[in-house]
Amino acid sequence: MSLAGYIGCNIAIPLSDPDSNDLIVIGNCFSSKYERQNVKKYQFTTPYVYEVSSDWGIEISKSTNTSTSIESKKKLIRLCEIMDNYLEKGDFFEHYTCWIGEEREERSSDLTLKLNKFDINQIEMPEKTLVRFEK
Repeated sequence: MSLAGYIGCNIAIPLSDPDSNDLIVIGNCFSSKYERQNVKKYQFTTPYVYEVSSDWGIEISKSTNTSTSIESKKKLIRLCEIMDNYLEKGDFFEHYTCWIGEEREERSSDLTLKLNKFDINQIEMPEKTLVRFEK
């Protein structure tokens, strides 16, 4: 099974170059159209949904091993940098990580953060947490 990350936003954003070496690639990796439709319907409030391809989802929690947590923090910071270029003041994007096939399941928690104004070492983002990043 694969841990997939998704973002939802109110604007269409371009897909990344699939050959990109960036830490975060916006485009399909693990999920199918079916999983993206389910995460849109059951988790997000936004019309546009994308998979965030990073070879593994973003999961930050006390139960996550140290190396995965450090890598997830780097990925989250990079994702926020990318999205900051697309969002206008007052806009937001949503992020959700779950195992492929669990997009319809009830989420564990919700969290709202100010984009680029949070302490990465103080947040918990376990799988099935919907995070809203507001600009």
